[in-house]
Amino acid sequence: MDFSLVIPVYNEESCIEEVLAEALGVLREADDLVGQWEVLLVDDGSKDRTAELIAAMAKDEPRIRLLRFEKNAGQTAAFEAGFHNANGEIVGMMDGDGQNDPADFPRLLAALREKGVDMMCGVRQKRQDSAVRKISSRVANNVRNWATKETVTDVGCSIRVFRRDCLRRIKLWNGMHRFFPTLFRIEGFTLSEMPVNHRPRSSGQSKYGINNRLWVGMRDIFAVRWMQKRALRYRLMGETTRPDGTA
Repeated sequence: MDFSLVIPVYNEESCIEEVLAEALGVLREADDLVGQWEVLLVDDGSKDRTAELIAAMAKDEPRIRLLRFEKNAGQTAAFEAGFHNANGEIVGMMDGDGQNDPADFPRLLAALREKGVDMMCGVRQKRQDSAVRKISSRVANNVRNWATKETVTDVGCSIRVFRRDCLRRIKLWNGMHRFFPTLFRIEGFTLSEMPVNHRPRSSGQSKYGINNRLWVGMRDIFAVRWMQKRALRYRLMGETTRPDGTA
């Protein structure tokens, strides 16, 4: 398998058929670039018909795979489940609310291969969000970059591609999606950025606001800073073997 696209979903029955159909159309048209592909949708304990609609579409497209949580576990857990069940050498990720444009994936894949980096991150252009959401996202992004001494332009942008082999060194915990590029850099992996499209939500309701987007990530900054200092200490010591035993 060449490429796995992971999409977490939660109560998205109003838009999931459109989102999935659009993603499938892009991947089918880009077969020459993408190669063999699959789409993993992780239903994060939806209480509506999201999972049933996905299952119905999977009957006509065997490259659709559905994973289901019995209870809502959060976006990070959904992404993690998708990542660890992915078969592709390269993994793509996007939100399931329709705001990310799957047409960006061929460009992201081409840039990843051309630049030879481990992760290619999207940077949303002309964001189609409410003022509150844009302000809270900008503040959170700036705080994280300041605290972790990072330069990631748009940490909150979920549309990315990366090499699956990198995952064996990435430490995952609840909320890690807010620091995903930084976690790659901590382990010595490389990343780059490129502009991507952003669209207004056509239906459904956003699951994020200031309380669960800005404040909840503050506590994780201390964990990330500790991980950065720990990794730097081992590099300065000239260690060739990591604490987990990997080379």
